[in-house]
Amino acid sequence: MAIEAPLSSYKKKNMLIMMAILFGMGIWCIYDGYFNQNFIQEHLNENGNAQGWLAFNKKAPPFLLAGGVIYGVIFFMTKDKKIVADDTALNTGKEAVAYETIEKINKTYFDSKGYFIITYTDSSGQSKDIKLSDRTFDNLPAVLDYLVAKIS
Repeated sequence: MAIEAPLSSYKKKNMLIMMAILFGMGIWCIYDGYFNQNFIQEHLNENGNAQGWLAFNKKAPPFLLAGGVIYGVIFFMTKDKKIVADDTALNTGKEAVAYETIEKINKTYFDSKGYFIITYTDSSGQSKDIKLSDRTFDNLPAVLDYLVAKIS
């Protein structure tokens, strides 16, 4: 029986909100910098050059829209990310950690701060840590209980 912990809705919603904010700000800057004639007249100097906010509104839209696109790409790349605890190993997507290699699970801050740390030995014999947070993954208490049961 495998227990899954998908990417949290908190993280997904934050990426979507940030993407919407960047796109909205980019569109607003385009409007104020190129189409809003009252705003343009207020922010021109005596030589007709853009100054202050007008200069910002003319230069910022490509960066804001590119940031929104980057957040969108990151969202679509990570929306299906999950942790799977099956019968033999904990699969984090990047690596599979066999239960035999787990040295300890530090769950001191799980109740108060929502994360725990797994210390394991990798294939080269080095000790490594994985920090899993409930702000990043949903259903983490079930995964933690399953891990503790497996290594005990």
